[in-house]
Amino acid sequence: MGETKTLLRIGALALMWGSSFFWIKLGLGAFTPVQLVLARVALGAAVLIGLCYLGRDRLPSGRRIWGHLAVAAFFHNALPFLLFAWGELTVDSGITGVLNSTTPLWVLVAAPMMGARTKMTAVRITGLVAGLAGILLIFAPWEASGLLSWGALACLAAAASYGFAFVYEGKHLTGTGDSPMALAGGQMLLATGFLLLAMPMGGFEPVHLSTGAIVAVVILGIGSTGIAFALNYQLLASEGAVAASIVGYLLPVVSVLLGAVFLAEPLNLRVIAGMVVVLGGVALTRLRPREQGTFATTPQVERPLAAAGEAAP
Repeated sequence: MGETKTLLRIGALALMWGSSFFWIKLGLGAFTPVQLVLARVALGAAVLIGLCYLGRDRLPSGRRIWGHLAVAAFFHNALPFLLFAWGELTVDSGITGVLNSTTPLWVLVAAPMMGARTKMTAVRITGLVAGLAGILLIFAPWEASGLLSWGALACLAAAASYGFAFVYEGKHLTGTGDSPMALAGGQMLLATGFLLLAMPMGGFEPVHLSTGAIVAVVILGIGSTGIAFALNYQLLASEGAVAASIVGYLLPVVSVLLGAVFLAEPLNLRVIAGMVVVLGGVALTRLRPREQGTFATTPQVERPLAAAGEAAP
């Protein structure tokens, strides 16, 4: 029964996070990127703060914690959410999901730059190089039909922003004494504030409402942002970060399948091969030193808001 519950949680989390890019693509049919992301983070904040209230968790106190949460809210939520939404104006949702899966590669790059303890073994360096090669294979800048564009680069920058945020959170938001749910609720609340400040960047344009777009944004905010975070905490608490990290390998598969089946997004062998190479590289970067075949959370970098290796897209 325990294994069944774990598999159901992994499947539900992979579906909610992996489908985020599908819902973003649908929502962009009626909303600008700023409008869409504002609705998303506001709904997510409402869910998380509501769960804090039900669980009798109090939001963090102290200026220092809120200062760190502000940095995390910007680089983990406001900025990458906007970059992904802007990127999907021109990039297929499936490709966006694959680019999101490169987050652990950027964690590995950011960790030593920020003074986090990590061992750059030969296996991890090989994984990093393989992952970057997979990105090049997906973009194919040497071909006229390649996918390299400003939108694709924005999606890649969003994944890099996640990487920085995860390392930062690991350094400054662990061991604070606050519950992860309270930290996530406060962080999402601050992200909502950042999006309100970004409203002049397209937030006041006319909205072309449609039932499909409204449903997409509601599911994105409540399900993929609010409930998914809470479900991830349950998975971490019951099975640990290794089980939760499996979700990271399922996200691009879900996003690619949804895009191909429901949005008729083209899918070629080069992109599929690139996705396999990227995921293989990510797997190598997550091997623990001296423990062949055992996967770690992000090397020596723990973070409170999600299992290492997967970004909450």
